[in-house]
Amino acid sequence: MNKNLYVALMAGGIGTRFWPYSRNSHPKQFLDVVGTGKSLLRSTYERFLQVCPPENIFVVTHEEHVQLTLEQLPELSPSQVLAEPMRKNTTPCIAYACHKIAKINPDAVLVVSPSDHLILNEADFQQTVLKRPSMQSRRIN
Repeated sequence: MNKNLYVALMAGGIGTRFWPYSRNSHPKQFLDVVGTGKSLLRSTYERFLQVCPPENIFVVTHEEHVQLTLEQLPELSPSQVLAEPMRKNTTPCIAYACHKIAKINPDAVLVVSPSDHLILNEADFQQTVLKRPSMQSRRIN
């Protein structure tokens, strides 16, 4: 595994389109939507363990869901959960993750992923992630 590969899982939404199943206190990424015994967040986390060191996986979520994130992913250290004080959608979430991870590793290559997608062929997905352009191709400062 490449020590410069990082993953940011976006888990800050409230899942309004899944209402009433998804609630503000327990959004869809924290639910077992497909009946696997795992939440969407847990499934996404495990999917990336095959391509990235666990210490390089971060979750960006709203501050009210930090504890729920740590309950569902007890392997994470609290520093791997990036708490947003306000929901400002995708771009600020990605910028926040980039800023935090660049401080840890200026040579990091970041994969940003929603935490609530269903991926049926995980092996193909993982191979696609690993086929990314050269990790030395360019760096954004």
